[in-house]
Amino acid sequence: MSTRNQINIADEIKSRCNIVDVIGRVVPLKKAGSNYKGVCPFHNEKTPSFVVSETKQIFTCFGCGATGDVLSFVTRYYNLDFRGAAEMLAKEYGISLEGAFQGSKDKEELLEINRQAARFFYRALREKANPGYTYMKNRGISEETLNKFGIGYADEQWDSLYKYLLSKGFKEDKLMELGLISKSKDKYFDKFRGRVIFPILNTSGKVIGFGGRIIGDGEPKYLNSQESSVFQKKYNLYGLNLTGKDVRNEDSIVLVEGYMDVVSLYQHGVRNVSASLGTALTENQAKLIKRYTKNVLLSYDADQAGQNAALRGLDILYNEGLRAKVLKVTDGKDPDEFIKKNGRLAFKELMDNAVAYGDFKLGMAKAGYDLTDEQQRIEFLHDAIVVLKAMKPMEADIYIKKLSEETGISEGAIRFEYSGNNSQEKRPTVASEGTNESSQEERDIPLIEQDLIKLMLIDSSFIILPDDISDKTFRSYTGRNIYEKIRQITEGDKRIDINKLEDSLDEISNEQLEIIKEKIIPHGRENAIFEECIAKIRKRELKEREAQIIMQLSMADEEENHDEIIRLTQQLMEIQKKIRE
Repeated sequence: MSTRNQINIADEIKSRCNIVDVIGRVVPLKKAGSNYKGVCPFHNEKTPSFVVSETKQIFTCFGCGATGDVLSFVTRYYNLDFRGAAEMLAKEYGISLEGAFQGSKDKEELLEINRQAARFFYRALREKANPGYTYMKNRGISEETLNKFGIGYADEQWDSLYKYLLSKGFKEDKLMELGLISKSKDKYFDKFRGRVIFPILNTSGKVIGFGGRIIGDGEPKYLNSQESSVFQKKYNLYGLNLTGKDVRNEDSIVLVEGYMDVVSLYQHGVRNVSASLGTALTENQAKLIKRYTKNVLLSYDADQAGQNAALRGLDILYNEGLRAKVLKVTDGKDPDEFIKKNGRLAFKELMDNAVAYGDFKLGMAKAGYDLTDEQQRIEFLHDAIVVLKAMKPMEADIYIKKLSEETGISEGAIRFEYSGNNSQEKRPTVASEGTNESSQEERDIPLIEQDLIKLMLIDSSFIILPDDISDKTFRSYTGRNIYEKIRQITEGDKRIDINKLEDSLDEISNEQLEIIKEKIIPHGRENAIFEECIAKIRKRELKEREAQIIMQLSMADEEENHDEIIRLTQQLMEIQKKIRE
């Protein structure tokens, strides 16, 4: 959960819950002036030193120093984490936490429903003769490949899956949420019927959705699961759970349009392949690809729609810093047909001859122009200049020379048209030194946590934090999540296995990790920046302790807490001295 969501939930709970009521259920409290007093539940004492302020909605103990708000009390008293405390209070006070927590029980239940549905479809393809199995065999897909991808079959009955999932104890509203069933005239029926089913798994191997290919004629040809809390197409790629290792080994990925393209290429030995789930390539998918490789071969259909999709995909990949090329299928409508007809080696040749980003875009711009005609050459160059301005300056320089040779127009003239409006490259963030300013209004991970994680990625010796702040450093949910995963996967190596780290993180954490990876730590300044970060965290802790003591003093009774006031005042002076230093 993001830091912002956590703060919003905490504020909502604190505004709705009265701390005196919550604590009063487990600690007998008596009115004492404007406050309430009782025996501290966190240490053994006979004389009450535990004070609760209704006006400030805080508690403090002058015996053991425990202090905080209603969430802090519930967390400590019931031995819960933040989520457990929030859920406990939210349930009691009727506060909705819908969509607040990643990995919630509700999400786990949805994933289990998908897993059971995948098993149902899987068995249906194999237990008896059916059109789905015949269709896939006629498409040349082997038993081994069918099993590898977990491909299944949805029969033509209206309620086969519905009845099966009900028998497993799942409720209709959950099945509706996942798009596995629909409802009409108070009757539920299966969404997928008469289709070959392609389970869609995330990179963690969880079934998040399904794609269904109709057998025979009918519309739509492909039917995908609807978007849900566990399935967002923009964050996932089909088949990458199986092919990710091959993508890394080959240091390149072949990106295709359809499920069958992935399955067929994989069966024929092109294993570094994936598909974009029937939608235009998204920035999030480009970020996902970047975790595995920077080299992308777009192999979309040869028709105009496929070429337009390749053009859009190229821009997204290029802007994400990936090296993208277009693989043009020359014999057959799509990669599936081509590789069946011509084989793996012929497809590998297409891969070797893939057209680079700039060449493809300028080639598309040139289509329809007759360069033997002077006026059309000029019109083409106007279109070409638009393409050049989207490139980085060094690449644009190369293509300006090529255009000059191709059109017979001087480099100087082309440069004159081009100059002055170059699109700027995205500049990586430099690690903060002495400042906490951010170019964004809000970050999921504070800059100080970003800097520490970046240092850990450079040198794993920075993973070991000083004992006095080791459990206080990472406060954001995502920052703490990344740090914990780093600790789990690192076994004394000098460098962290970044691929292993990325595979262990969820989509949101990976998005933040990509930002951190782009940061620059000035060479030779690693230790200094680490010490600066530690110093800032210690100062932060001191400032918070200062505020805590001031709060305690404001609640203390001069007669009853005389000695404690002296102790706290002395402690406050020491803390303020450290802060000044």
